[in-house]
Amino acid sequence: MPVAGKIAGQRHLSALRDGIILTMPLIIIGSVFLILTSLPIPGYADFMASVFGNEWADKLGYPVNASFDIMAMIAAFGIAYRLAESYGVDALSAGAISIAAFLLATPFEVPFTPHGSTESIMVGGGIPITLLGSKGLFVAMLIALFSTEIYRYIIQKNIVFKMPDGVPPAVSKSFVALIPGFIIVLLVWLARLLIEMTPFQSLHNVVGDLLGTPLSILGGSLGGSLIAEFVQMLLWSCGIHGASIIGGIMAPIWYGAMDANRLAFQAGEALPSIFTTQFFQIWINVGGSGATLALVLTMLVRSRSKQMKQLGRLGIGPALFNINEPIIFGMPIVMNPLLIVPFIIAPLLTITATYIGMSTGLVARPAGIAVPWTMPPLISGYLATGGKVSGAVMQLVNLLITCAIYYPFFRIWDHQKWREESAVESGDKNVM
Repeated sequence: MPVAGKIAGQRHLSALRDGIILTMPLIIIGSVFLILTSLPIPGYADFMASVFGNEWADKLGYPVNASFDIMAMIAAFGIAYRLAESYGVDALSAGAISIAAFLLATPFEVPFTPHGSTESIMVGGGIPITLLGSKGLFVAMLIALFSTEIYRYIIQKNIVFKMPDGVPPAVSKSFVALIPGFIIVLLVWLARLLIEMTPFQSLHNVVGDLLGTPLSILGGSLGGSLIAEFVQMLLWSCGIHGASIIGGIMAPIWYGAMDANRLAFQAGEALPSIFTTQFFQIWINVGGSGATLALVLTMLVRSRSKQMKQLGRLGIGPALFNINEPIIFGMPIVMNPLLIVPFIIAPLLTITATYIGMSTGLVARPAGIAVPWTMPPLISGYLATGGKVSGAVMQLVNLLITCAIYYPFFRIWDHQKWREESAVESGDKNVM
């Protein structure tokens, strides 16, 4: 508990988590337009072509690209902002410097293979838009943490330009950021020059080869996902917000996989990834972490205890929108040796079942559409797969699996509560 508590409050992990969340409104907005490109409605394509022309799908893709393709840049600002905020220094200046450092670390040239040639050449033309999106997310994270640590250290050492008292606060803050901003830009510039002298050529290649690829393999595998989910559920069982801790580590991997699926979906190609952010939010955490919608439904249908019936009535509303704190802390599941068992087992089995369904092609993979995690089940599964019924069917299958897992444990707990209530009503303490 003390170790997990320290991890949960670790400022850098919190900044990563909260900074990446800053991208979510834009991604959800882009996802709405992505859904509109593939609505399975008869005559829909002809209607859209008559309104927007034959290239209507490409035109609907403009907002998609404008939101998804700046994911890393927004994260660079958000992470630096939240980290600086935790240190009590000017967060806005820290975020602006982080974006400048990130753009400085990003190459202005891209490889191009001329027609009929097998060798690539470097062609100028500005920063590649792909490196501002999910492909640049790891670099954005590292730059944001690095630049903010340098920024706050210089500020806290009071190595700044001080303006007279009569200067407006906004102007004064901009001059305070001048020295740390110059030092950060200088360090990133020198690092870029040194890396360009190596075979890696850019910081993005260094991070992609040494960090991004191994972590993506781990987070994109069944074994790695099971481990991440197990640790998350174990933390929840101790009363610690497991999703916040694990999300801070795994979110960049799963967001990158989500965007890879989004690009393939737009291009009409096979979706490369199964384990994305939506995989866990939509198919595994049905009702919230631990897939507790099944537990709430069991309460409503099979409870003998008045307490469990009442809790079921209170919990069903939030559970339909994947909010389950009333159940986790009200039943409780936290520190409850009996209910911790299905709470951990249920998502592990649904991960395995969903993986089998998607890897065999029986169930459509997540299409990179950022359906809000509060979207009720069946609807969310249909939308997250780009309008495939198999997505909703898989959610229903998972619900049945989790009902079967929770039921025997719930019956024992419900019977215990019923005996306690009977003892109180009869006044017989021996019944308890």
